[in-house]
Amino acid sequence: MKRITALLMALAMLFALTACGQAEAPAASEAPAGASAAPAEESAAVASGVEDGVLTIAMECAYAPYNWTQSDDANGAVPISNVPGSYANGYDVMIAKRICEANGWELEIVQSDWDSLVPGVQTGTFDAVIAGQSMTAERAEQVDFAGPYFYATIVCLTKADSPYANAAGIADLAGASCTAQIATIWYDQCLPQIEGADVQTAAETAPAMLMALETDMVDFVCTDMPTAQGAVAAYPDMVILDFSGTEGDFQFSDKVRAENVNIGVSLMKGNTVLKELIDSVLSAMTADDFNSLMAEAIAVQPLSE
Repeated sequence: MKRITALLMALAMLFALTACGQAEAPAASEAPAGASAAPAEESAAVASGVEDGVLTIAMECAYAPYNWTQSDDANGAVPISNVPGSYANGYDVMIAKRICEANGWELEIVQSDWDSLVPGVQTGTFDAVIAGQSMTAERAEQVDFAGPYFYATIVCLTKADSPYANAAGIADLAGASCTAQIATIWYDQCLPQIEGADVQTAAETAPAMLMALETDMVDFVCTDMPTAQGAVAAYPDMVILDFSGTEGDFQFSDKVRAENVNIGVSLMKGNTVLKELIDSVLSAMTADDFNSLMAEAIAVQPLSE
């Protein structure tokens, strides 16, 4: 009888424990769900970067007339924070100053090589890149864009005494030696369209590209209109070959052409707050405003650039 009683008591305790376990299970399953939801919400929120009242932007500081380096603050130049004693100026600086003035921010400029600009904005090393970047689909997969803040047609540059100085289209450049800046549509998609072109190694920077032309290492270079206009100001022996709007122009789909004509401000993916604040300034400016400011930049650029 004692054995039966003990057995019944053991079974009763087992059922009680099982019931308690089942009652607590939902609470246990709810905790992980709540814990996983919080990180998802946190990851969705991207800091604007200007919470401290400072907009930190990067540029090459070597891509006149968009941006360049000078030794003083003449013509409104801004100190380069990571290059003591040097100042940045140019169209990009002028645009950045307007954005900061409209939003009540201080402006900090960081010098960065061309290939480091996108990775830097992706990692939050700087808040934005204002550096004459085309708003291409490839870049848009890596960063978000505000703007555009300029519309730049694609042109070629040659020497005034060159046999190609009177070229009326890219067909007239057949067989010529040429180059352009690395990692640009000019080098990757424009030069290959020229039949028999002797394409040289891509130039690391815009100044290096222009020097290749000035020293007769190549017959012509491919770039955008502002860079070409700045080059002609610095090197009077150069002439611009503008085939835009003619049958002899470089051929792209309307979508690709628009992407590469539109110059934008790159931001970290998901930084909607900063994008909207910058767009609110740029959208109030017209193409004429952009062109006028670019002309101002070209007028004050150092001739050495």
